[in-house]
Amino acid sequence: MHAPGQVERVWARRLRWRMRGAWQWPAFAALTLLDAVLLTRLPFYDEGPGTFVAGVLVAMFFNLLAVAVVGPLLGLRLRRMRPDLPRVIASDYASTAVLGAITTLMLAGGLLHRPAVAAEHADVAAVAASTHDYVVRQAPFTTAHLLDEDVEVDFSQVTTPQDRVAVIATLPLTDNEQWTVLDKGEMAVFRDGERIALA
Repeated sequence: MHAPGQVERVWARRLRWRMRGAWQWPAFAALTLLDAVLLTRLPFYDEGPGTFVAGVLVAMFFNLLAVAVVGPLLGLRLRRMRPDLPRVIASDYASTAVLGAITTLMLAGGLLHRPAVAAEHADVAAVAASTHDYVVRQAPFTTAHLLDEDVEVDFSQVTTPQDRVAVIATLPLTDNEQWTVLDKGEMAVFRDGERIALA
C-alpha cells in the first residue's frame, strides 16, 4: 500500500504527463478549421470542395483518420524509442504531429496547384472577353447556312414550336441569320434561350 505522500507524487506525475500530452484534440479542432480554409481558398485539386462547410467535412475526414489510425500506430513506434512515455501520451504526440503534417501538405499542395487554377481562370476570362456575338433561334424556325462551310441545317425539322435557344460565339457562325454584336465590356444574361434585362 502506497503512503499518502507517495500517492500524491504519483498523481502529480500523471497530471504533468496529461498536461504535456493534451495537444491532440485542441490541435484537431484548430487545424480542421485551418484545413477547411486552405481547401476552399487554396485547394490542391481542381476548385476544391466549393464551400467552407464541405471543406470542414473533408478536413475532418482526413484528421479523424490521422487521430484514429495513423497516430496510434506512430505512437507505438515512438514508445519503442521513448519507453518512458505512457501509451496515451505517445499516441497524443504522434497524432498531433500527423495533424500538423496534413496541414503542411495541404498548404504545399495548394501553393503548387495555384498557378494551374490561375491559368484556368485566365482562360475562362479570355473566352468570356472574346464572346460578343449571339443569335436567338425560335419559332418559326428557318434554315441556317454555315459561314465557313457549305452546310445548311433546317431547324424546323429538328425543333418544336415551343423551343427557343440562344447561340453565343466569338464570331457569327452563319451568314443568313441576324447576329447581335455586344459592345466591348457589355454583359448579357440569358434564361431559357432569351436575353433578360439586368436590374
